[in-house]
Amino acid sequence: MNLSLQRNAHTTPAEVQEHRSGTALVLAGAGAAGNAWQLGLIAGLSEAGVDLTAADLIIGTSAGSTVAAQITSGKRPAELYAAILAEGPPPMAGDRSDRGRGHLSGPNYMEWSNAIIAAAEDASDLRRRMGVAALEREASDRSGQNRWHDIVAARLPSHDWPQQRVLITAVDAQTGVPVVFDRRSGIDLVDAVAASTSNGFGGPYKIGENRYINGAYRRSSNADLAAGYRQVLVLEPFSGASRHPLEWGMDLATQVEELRAAGSRVETVFPDAGSGDVFNANALDPSTRLPAARGGHAQGLSLAGQLAVFWRRR
Repeated sequence: MNLSLQRNAHTTPAEVQEHRSGTALVLAGAGAAGNAWQLGLIAGLSEAGVDLTAADLIIGTSAGSTVAAQITSGKRPAELYAAILAEGPPPMAGDRSDRGRGHLSGPNYMEWSNAIIAAAEDASDLRRRMGVAALEREASDRSGQNRWHDIVAARLPSHDWPQQRVLITAVDAQTGVPVVFDRRSGIDLVDAVAASTSNGFGGPYKIGENRYINGAYRRSSNADLAAGYRQVLVLEPFSGASRHPLEWGMDLATQVEELRAAGSRVETVFPDAGSGDVFNANALDPSTRLPAARGGHAQGLSLAGQLAVFWRRR
């Protein structure tokens, strides 16, 4: 555990002020491994008496958006963790029902996106270029949209937005403008999560006439959306690493500095060695889920004493 704004389109300054004394949980992305690690960690903490699901604000990005929807669905963390343990072995390569003809594997996705990052001039240019590239993939393969919607729907215990405040990030593929969905957005929860996790099928996710790409291109873990909250806890499977130039300010460390400068208390939790070497280009691989979940659960149990003091501090 480390001890070390762009405004939400659906949040007004008055609303930020309203929650200035609240708690915020930030759930970052990292594919299948990241989802499982976060669910395991949250379950371990819950088992030890620290309930992160009661946060006043939950921010979900990419795989973290799935976690956000899962832990606010009414199912307890122990149930969500048990479901991972009960999963059968992952399907053989080339026979994965969640992958369409245009799917990019983890290593291929990294190579594809690294080239786009290298060509970009700044974060805004990156978002525009990523949108264009995703739309080009859509033009060559339109088979993934419905399949991805059904996969995401099957992962969520509830398809209704919770009354609890949940923000889910994405980027408009056609304009490069960051977007933040919540229950007032007029967007179904399944569609919001599918948009934030759109790299799961390799193309942009269409909602109405708009198309969206992965929420991590807004600003890494998007912890800055917790501005104004008293306690901010960030679960970051990739340990704060950033593939973007530091001068762009998309990295987690910059966001943490901003939050602390504005008066928030911030903690970040990264995976320890117990989860294995799964937070890399293969994080999308379903075979990473079981070790990541078990490692996260053990880590949650071990961190509960420290985090209880932070989470309950007034």
